[in-house]
Amino acid sequence: ACDQRRGSLAWVSGEPELSLLLGLLAETALPAPALFWVGLKRNASTCTHAEQPLRGFSWEGVEGGTAPQEVPAALGRWLQEPRRSCVSARCAVLRLA
Repeated sequence: ACDQRRGSLAWVSGEPELSLLLGLLAETALPAPALFWVGLKRNASTCTHAEQPLRGFSWEGVEGGTAPQEVPAALGRWLQEPRRSCVSARCAVLRLA
């Protein structure tokens, strides 16, 4: 969908960006809990790794692999740990409560 609109997915590269994003989302009149896909995806051929900050997920739509593989501490709080799997694709969402 982003490509069709001549855009690309964004990723959160640090605490200042995350704070700004959460502030903007908090100002909207969306009913809680609201879910937003932040571009984190784990492909079917990639396993879940509980010891990694991104749990085996990576930033989707990244040209040349330049997205950070670190995750801001506040974004690294998983409401629910991803299912351990190596056979199905999964996406991670940001939950605004």
